[in-house]
Amino acid sequence: MLKNIDHIGIAVKDLDQSRDLFERLTGHMAEHTETVESEGVHTSFIRIGATKLELLQPMNEGSPIQKFIDKRGEGIQQMAFEVEDIRAEMNRLREEGFILLNDEPKKGANNTLVCFVHPKSANGILVELCQKL
Repeated sequence: MLKNIDHIGIAVKDLDQSRDLFERLTGHMAEHTETVESEGVHTSFIRIGATKLELLQPMNEGSPIQKFIDKRGEGIQQMAFEVEDIRAEMNRLREEGFILLNDEPKKGANNTLVCFVHPKSANGILVELCQKL
């Protein structure tokens, strides 16, 4: 079962410029920045209450975030939900007929295990499951 909205991922062209923009917009400072090599992104998190905004800048032209920006421009790229047991949730979603992009969870940003639900099975939204380690 999904616990809460962990974060909303926003694809951006320039992480520094976008971090400044969202810090001014929200009145909250970024609390965590890192590079996730496996996903080809530089990320920065801004917490607003229990939810975070994750700004995602592509590392290179082959990054999925770069492909998203090329196709749709900057903007909301994913919705991430926190789960207690990611493997159990993956099994539940498979049984419900959802298409998962991962067979196994993988290391994500901010000390998490992650798995993605294909947008084709979620009304065009890339859904991320994340379990805190």
